[in-house]
Amino acid sequence: MFFCIFSFNRGRFLANCVDSIERCVPSADILIFDDDSDDAETVEILDRLSEKYPVKRSGKTSMGRLGGLYNNMQAALDACRNERLVCFLQDDTQVVRRVDEAEVEQIKATFDANPDIAFLSPCFARGRSVAKGASYQFDEKRQLFFREPDERSAGRYFSALFIAKPDRLMSLGWRFEGSEPDNERKASSLSAPMGFLKAPFAMWLPEVPAYRGKKKTLGLRLAERKRKCGFYPFRIMDEAESRQLLERTPERIAIAEDYLECVPVTPPRPWAYNPLTGTGWRKLLSQLEVSLRKLWG
Repeated sequence: MFFCIFSFNRGRFLANCVDSIERCVPSADILIFDDDSDDAETVEILDRLSEKYPVKRSGKTSMGRLGGLYNNMQAALDACRNERLVCFLQDDTQVVRRVDEAEVEQIKATFDANPDIAFLSPCFARGRSVAKGASYQFDEKRQLFFREPDERSAGRYFSALFIAKPDRLMSLGWRFEGSEPDNERKASSLSAPMGFLKAPFAMWLPEVPAYRGKKKTLGLRLAERKRKCGFYPFRIMDEAESRQLLERTPERIAIAEDYLECVPVTPPRPWAYNPLTGTGWRKLLSQLEVSLRKLWG
């Protein structure tokens, strides 16, 4: 399986993501797309990683016209068009257990048995989303979970973290749009809903620092301080834990908080993946600053 990782100014997180793939999927190929990071630590880590893996930097290669996450994702898909399977991750994500070749072949067989599916999710469900009403049903025939329709604008047909067969996406005429809701709408017109694996192998790290338009608003900085955002990598599941996950009966979708823990310390559950979650006036302040930026150009 070919892994594409997308990064911006989170070098420590990027190094952790790459390390997790090396430890859990030793046979994997890795391609890194960086959105022109200018943080000194991140640049140093990108330079080091470039000695082992191809690193495409928006402002430093022939791909300079490709800025932004979804443009980079399109460039990655074009670069991997001849691969059997690709998995798209981001710097603030991690592979959490070993994935052997037999499991990779099973994922490929799942695609082959379900020609109407364009995307599979490699990730656990978020406990906070399930608590707020996100519902998943297991399809015995397909051996996949599917999210029930709800009012959310994305996440049923598409997620920026996914597994796909490039040739299938190419045959659908797939090209990434500029936002997750737009990609959700496009995916809903081209394919069946996204399938969620019974035994996921990747996840977003909880409580990570973030950017809005490559900049941090004052409200975002204050929110990150309130939520104690930082670097909380997951402990790699041991063989027994991984086997238990693989062999479990799928009464409900696998929720991250039920299976994963961070090292050396785990943030309070349920975890948040957006620093502005539950931060009240700080979120409103951030939204106001973003609106003013757009107004002033």
